[in-house]
Amino acid sequence: MTEVLSQDEIDQLLSAISSPAEAMSPAAAPSAAAPAAAPSAASPSAPAPSYSFGAAPAPARHDVSGEPRVFSLKKRAKPKIKPYDFKRPDKFSKDQIRTLQMIHETFARFVTTSLSAQLRALVHVHVASVDQLTYEEFVKSLPNPSTLAIVEMQPLEGSSVFEIDPSIVFTIIDRILGGKGYSTNLSRELTDIEISVMERIVQKILASLRESWSNVVDLKPKLEKIEANPQFVQIVPPNDMVVLVTLETKVSEVEGMINLCIPYIVLEPIVNKLSAQFWYSSIRKRSTEEQVENLKARIGEIYVPVNVEVGRTILTVGELLNLRRGDVVKLDAHADRPFIMKIRDKLKYFCIPGVHKMKLSTKITSKIEDMDKIREQGDMADA
Repeated sequence: MTEVLSQDEIDQLLSAISSPAEAMSPAAAPSAAAPAAAPSAASPSAPAPSYSFGAAPAPARHDVSGEPRVFSLKKRAKPKIKPYDFKRPDKFSKDQIRTLQMIHETFARFVTTSLSAQLRALVHVHVASVDQLTYEEFVKSLPNPSTLAIVEMQPLEGSSVFEIDPSIVFTIIDRILGGKGYSTNLSRELTDIEISVMERIVQKILASLRESWSNVVDLKPKLEKIEANPQFVQIVPPNDMVVLVTLETKVSEVEGMINLCIPYIVLEPIVNKLSAQFWYSSIRKRSTEEQVENLKARIGEIYVPVNVEVGRTILTVGELLNLRRGDVVKLDAHADRPFIMKIRDKLKYFCIPGVHKMKLSTKITSKIEDMDKIREQGDMADA
């Protein structure tokens, strides 16, 4: 009678096939050899043999010629396992990380333009990475002393940290104070004057940060203070998750890093807005509104020529040359009819003449809707 294997036995057989050296004991080897030879010796009418636990038969298959072909069982694909640390759970999804990267790529372009203009030097900033880690890991990665700008993320609750590489800091200070901005290997705390200089630079950077986040939230970052010791900067508990945006920065020939650390607790109220779909839809809506307002503002600053036409007549060149003071020229318009105001040679308004603050002027009475009214005025003038 054929023995039916349980599911556990089948799983163990498959495990033994995938790693036969570990699963099969020396005692089980002879028992595995016997069934393997059984298919060749058994007659077609022989009953199906039973197999002992721990040994798997090699499945036999007869082709048309009658010769058996033995196929080995394929190894079962191992599932991909990703380690998960419950002490530092991921707070941001991949889509949210991509959105943060796009936001700060815009921020990097704004900073590049702002610093280049302020330092009068070639500055290049781009996003190197966007990662999530614990605040403790971020603090331990910082040198001491460092240049750490603590920034209040209004209207969001909480603060973030800007960490600027010392080589970049002293190059910027050197350029601001009139130097060439050469590379330095200084590693010390900033003086009061240097802190004052860096505060102005950070304010410019924060203006770019506000502009880059405007599609998601009306951010109003405010510089609180600049610290040198990372241990004195405890904006969140050590095990809280933060997002770390690393910006590769190059000022002239000096290269370094600018790190922006934003705690998850700060972004939690707007975390649902950190999706590519929301970000792109906000860009389209905002760009349309901004384009209309910008066009209105720019059009309002354009100067256009405005002329008032009193009337028309036709003179010969001889008559024109013989005109003298006191001569009267008859026009094709009646004195009691309104004049026509032209803007860039386009007929726009009816107006009447007058004086305003001792200067000749005109008062607009109505808008010219179509040319029929102009023709009407001309016909009345000819009558």
